[in-house]
Amino acid sequence: MKKLIVGLGNIGAEYHETRHNIGFMILDALAAASNIVFKSERYGSVATLRLKNQQLVLLKPSTYMNLSGDAVRYWMLKEKVELLDLLVVNDDLALPFGTIRMKGKGSDGGHNGLKHITQLLGTQNFSRLRFGIGGEFPQGLQVDYVLGHFLPEEREALPERIAVAIDAVKAWALSGLDFAMCNYNNK
Repeated sequence: MKKLIVGLGNIGAEYHETRHNIGFMILDALAAASNIVFKSERYGSVATLRLKNQQLVLLKPSTYMNLSGDAVRYWMLKEKVELLDLLVVNDDLALPFGTIRMKGKGSDGGHNGLKHITQLLGTQNFSRLRFGIGGEFPQGLQVDYVLGHFLPEEREALPERIAVAIDAVKAWALSGLDFAMCNYNNK
């Protein structure tokens, strides 16, 4: 079985390890823990990971957040991945920092990456792992907050929270969405 796991983020040094790039950070940590490396391919950086009987195609789109759907659609077609075998990992302002929430469908919640993926796939029915980045910013400064770096205390907690997210990704890949939701939501 083949699954596509997409970590959302923006390419470029100015976006490295910002809140909006938590999807990239989770996939980077998963790849590092598995001793695999990403290769630059069409529409993104790609790595392939074998996990028991599953082949996981890890994708970090190079299309910038607002055009993430281009990369997702291309790699789903290229790898012949069904909608049920797609997992999108993204940041979420509505969740407290470090909170994990797995869902099988839902609105984009104002997230431009999810919005574009939904537009190009023609459905909201795909799995996503939402990683809470909190919403502690003054009114009108959402963009600065999302594109800003984590606070020192958040940076200190990130490795443990990213490890939980990686476990949730693996649970989704091996045991399915329902199992992952039951065991990792709000953990």
